[in-house]
Amino acid sequence: MFLFQHTPDSEPGSLSYLLYCVGQGKAIAVDVHNTEVDLYLEKAMQKGVTITHVVDTHVHADHYSGGAELAKRAGGEYCLFKDAPAQCDFTPLTDGQVIEAGNVHAQILHTPGHTEDSICLLVTDKSRCDEPWFLVSGHTLFVGSVGRPDLRGREEEMVEKLYDSIHTKLLSLPDYLEILPGAQAGSVCGAGISGKPVSTIGFEKRHNPTLSMSQEDFKKTVLGAMLPYPEGMDKIIAFNANPSN
Repeated sequence: MFLFQHTPDSEPGSLSYLLYCVGQGKAIAVDVHNTEVDLYLEKAMQKGVTITHVVDTHVHADHYSGGAELAKRAGGEYCLFKDAPAQCDFTPLTDGQVIEAGNVHAQILHTPGHTEDSICLLVTDKSRCDEPWFLVSGHTLFVGSVGRPDLRGREEEMVEKLYDSIHTKLLSLPDYLEILPGAQAGSVCGAGISGKPVSTIGFEKRHNPTLSMSQEDFKKTVLGAMLPYPEGMDKIIAFNANPSN
């Protein structure tokens, strides 16, 4: 398996991914911006792979997604969690489902909190072993921080869901597992995010301050560190929910 991690010039706090199997010529793209579509098509052509699945880890509020356009131009499936608030055509994903692109297997973990439809991808390279290698953690868990729960309102309810998702689904994963987040320092989707674009579950357990807090302290800390809303957020959400309009 090969991995391409990219930071778009237009949003230096964001991260997108291409996970691909050259041997079987298939790839999965994750959280691609509208400014990255040509880049991902070019990268796939260079590596001799077809992008079979394009996944957005949630309907984004901080940038314009290129997911639907990339899927259309690549001839792949545009994928969101089944309950995503989107009016466009997409392939609905379910908790526990596995997307396969050759030897790259990505299991969907529904992790509500940042948004109701947030997911993470637990990725295994079948050419090496049957154990997962890393987690594409979207905007649920960052290096040094966690996702903000207030972008759709209901922040009191959503911060509890965020705590549950992190503690019941993510921190129970093996300590060696790498974390590849959907954002790094500069993003408005979490406070105090590190500029390092990769970590491990074990390191975050030890050094991510919010992860060792009680649920009540977690709620107070996360809700007390809210950043300004992304500029043009309502317009961005409307576009990402129905990019064909």
